[in-house]
Amino acid sequence: MPDAAALPKILIVDDEPTNIDLLAAVLEDDGEILFCTDGASAITTAEAELPDIVLLDVVMGEMDGYEVCRRLKDNPITAQIPVIFVTALDQQTDEEAGLALGAVDYVAKPINASITRARVRTHLELKRHRDHLTSLAYLDGLTGIANRRRFDEYAAVEWQRARRHARLMSVIMIDVDQFKHYNDRYGHQEGDACLRQIAGALRKTVHRPADLLARYGGEEFVCLLPETPAEGAREIAERMRAAVAQLGIPHAGATAADHVTISLGASCTIVGMDTALETSLSAADANLYKAKANGRNQIAGP
Repeated sequence: MPDAAALPKILIVDDEPTNIDLLAAVLEDDGEILFCTDGASAITTAEAELPDIVLLDVVMGEMDGYEVCRRLKDNPITAQIPVIFVTALDQQTDEEAGLALGAVDYVAKPINASITRARVRTHLELKRHRDHLTSLAYLDGLTGIANRRRFDEYAAVEWQRARRHARLMSVIMIDVDQFKHYNDRYGHQEGDACLRQIAGALRKTVHRPADLLARYGGEEFVCLLPETPAEGAREIAERMRAAVAQLGIPHAGATAADHVTISLGASCTIVGMDTALETSLSAADANLYKAKANGRNQIAGP
């Protein structure tokens, strides 16, 4: 059996522990089993764990399954998680209500083990394919790192998550110094090769799963660092600057050095209800211009 880290996560939500035990026994070979016995904890767990599928009872205590599903689908962090209702309700109107909320399937109690397993496996496989296609659409074709679309969507989700808990968010804007001059001197083919090497060097400096490095456009890159204080952002920015300098890509005629360099601007924000992602990006961009104005190959901010 593959290790737990490679298994899909299956979240079972039911206010009857015996029902959870039954479903867990049926699905234990198909994924890592998570469980909750009430709607509120299910929403919290789904946001924190990002399960690959949710099996959700309809009739529960303070918050029924319909409301849980509605909240999951309204939250961009959890909206794409497939939900299967598992319930004793068997009226057509009940099934229609669940599907209208965004559920992908409906399983009636008492469950049939083989049918339930087959349906869960089908939806897990569909999600794997969808995730793969999405990852391809989110890659920059030249550098192989995340593209601007991926950054914009991911940053919006992480910003909302940080806002809910008033957490820190750091941003680093990165620009290749005098890249137009480099292209003019060495040609666009060499320019593309240069950007690929820089992206590879930058990628090696970003280690946490929540951190995202992306190509922002042209010769500009951006890095989102959730829950990272100012000093941490500056340390990562310095690692980036040094990693690109150590590539030693010749850049004759450059003013900052005889090799390719980058300038970086960083910002750090405590995300509250009145703070916007665009403000943090603008602050990082303003610091980037300061770094360039001060001689390039350096960091400004946060």
